[in-house]
Amino acid sequence: MDTKTNNKRVAIITVHSSVASAVNQALKDIFVVDIFANGLLLHYAMQNDTKYQAILSEDELRGSNGIALMKTLIKLGYGNIPFIALIAQIDDDQRLLAMKEGVAEIFTKNIDQKSLRTRIPFIVENFKNYTPTADTNKPYKLPLIKRVFDIFFSGMALLCLSPVFLIIAILVRAESKGKVFYFSLRVGSGYQVFKFYKFRSMFTGADAKLKDLSHLNQYNIDNKGKEETEMPVKELCDLCEQAGTGCQNALFADNKVICEKIHKQQLASKMDSAFIKIKDDPRITKVGKFIRNTSIDELPQLWNVFIGDMSIVGNRPLPLYEAEKITTDKYALRFMAPAGITGLWQVEKRGRGEMSEEERLSLDNNYAKTHSFANDIRLILRTIPALFQSENV
Repeated sequence: MDTKTNNKRVAIITVHSSVASAVNQALKDIFVVDIFANGLLLHYAMQNDTKYQAILSEDELRGSNGIALMKTLIKLGYGNIPFIALIAQIDDDQRLLAMKEGVAEIFTKNIDQKSLRTRIPFIVENFKNYTPTADTNKPYKLPLIKRVFDIFFSGMALLCLSPVFLIIAILVRAESKGKVFYFSLRVGSGYQVFKFYKFRSMFTGADAKLKDLSHLNQYNIDNKGKEETEMPVKELCDLCEQAGTGCQNALFADNKVICEKIHKQQLASKMDSAFIKIKDDPRITKVGKFIRNTSIDELPQLWNVFIGDMSIVGNRPLPLYEAEKITTDKYALRFMAPAGITGLWQVEKRGRGEMSEEERLSLDNNYAKTHSFANDIRLILRTIPALFQSENV
C-alpha cells in the first residue's frame, strides 16, 4: 500500500467478516479500513486521536448502529465526518429517511465494490459542501396572521371554485382514462414531506416515456457552442418520483449531481439539473395543456393550503429527489420559508423566456430572506396578471 494512504482512514462498524472484507477490498490503496464491532469501540479509538475520513455502519437506519449512532457521534463532536449506512434494501422510504436525518449515503449490505470505491472518496471530498448548517435545520414556524389568511383565502376559494373543479374533472376524465387528481410526495418548509395535489394533465403512463425525452429538458440545455455529451444523467419529475424510477447511482456535490459513470470518466457536464421542464411536452393532454397554461391544474393545492401543508405564497415544494440534491449551505435556505402555491420566482420570470436553475434557486433564497405578510400580498396581486401569460412554470 502506498504510504501516502496511511493517514487516510475509514471506520466500519460490523460483526460480519464478509462485509468487512468486501469493504476493505473495495477501498484498499485508497484508505486504511479499521473494523469495529460496535460504536463504543469506535469512540474509544477516536478518543485516542485516530482520525477518520468516513464512518460506515452495517445496520438498518432505525437500528442502534444506524441514525441513533450517527446522532450520538454528532453530539460527541464528530458531525464533520460523513456517516454512511449499509442496509438490507434501499427504497424510497429509506432514501427519504436518510435525507431527512442527514445520513451522507446509503449502500446495500451486498457490497458493490466498484461503486463503493468510486463513491466513498467522492463523498469524503465533498461532504463539507452539502451538509446543511444547524441554522437551516431549525423548523420554520408560520406566523399566525399568515396562517389565518391562508385558511380564510383557501376556504373561500375552494367554496367559490367548486363548480370549476367539477367541470375540469369531467373534461380531464373525458379526454383520457385515469384518475382526475394525482398526488406526489413533496418536500416543503423545513424539509417536511407531504402529499401534493394537482389535476392530472398528462396521459397515464407518462412516466415511462420520460427517459426518451431527456434531450428536451430545458434545464439541461448546455451553453451554445459546447459539445453535447452522450452520458446518462439524473433527471426526475413528479411522475418519476411517484413511480420510483430515475438514476439510482448519482454522486452529490455542491450545487451539482454527477452520474457515477460520468464521474468515472471525469467528464464535465451541465446536464445534471435539479429540475426538469420540457417544452411542448408530448405527454401532456389537450385539456392538460390548457389547465397548465392557465394554472388551473394548481387549484387542488388550495386543499394543501387549507390543511396547513402549504401557504398561498412561498417557495414551490420540490419532489423528493430534487430536494435531496438541494441540501447545500448555499441553497438550503429556501427550505426556511413556507412552501407555497405562488412565489417570487414564478412572478419574476413567468413569460420572460428560459430561466436557469441558478436563477430559480437564487430567487427562492431571496424570498426566504425577505418574506413578510405585506410582501406576500404584493406577490398575490402580481400573480393575477401572470396567470394569463403563456409561459407555464
